[in-house]
Amino acid sequence: MALYTPEYQPTGDEVAVIKTSKGDIRVQLAGKDAPIHVGNFVELAQKGFYDNLKFHRYVPNFVIQGGCPNTRDLTPEEVVRNAGNPFAGLGTGGPGYTIKQEYTTNPNNRHEDGALAMARSQQPDSAGSQFYLCLGTQHFLDPNYTVFGQTIEGMDVISQLRVGDVIEGIEIENAAC
Repeated sequence: MALYTPEYQPTGDEVAVIKTSKGDIRVQLAGKDAPIHVGNFVELAQKGFYDNLKFHRYVPNFVIQGGCPNTRDLTPEEVVRNAGNPFAGLGTGGPGYTIKQEYTTNPNNRHEDGALAMARSQQPDSAGSQFYLCLGTQHFLDPNYTVFGQTIEGMDVISQLRVGDVIEGIEIENAAC
């Protein structure tokens, strides 16, 4: 799969408002530290890619993960029922391309509580659309996954999210376009 380079050039001022069925989460995006990841996330959000996707993975005290398009046509109950089933395809979808990793170039790549980072497969340059929010500090992930934002409001919402909860949409504040 070819690596995609986003057209959107982050300014460092972008804030993602992740609207969920449990409430809103505001994340300061790290456009200067992870410009490819932020540019990709902004483009996907502005296209409505994340609208009505469901969170498909929850590990207590670790992460809540979403952004898999294979959850779009499923009800929240179907996502819950299929979570963990390797044949259901949850957690395997993406936007049809991948992006280059930035964990080796991001000077602030730290998985703090509420960090927003991109999920990937075993290949370093395999991230696309799936993201996770850290439920507590997870520094052992720092050398292998790109952090591209930090929650500034809504930690209480993050703590309530579970498999099947809906990403109603993601709005980007202060976007340059």
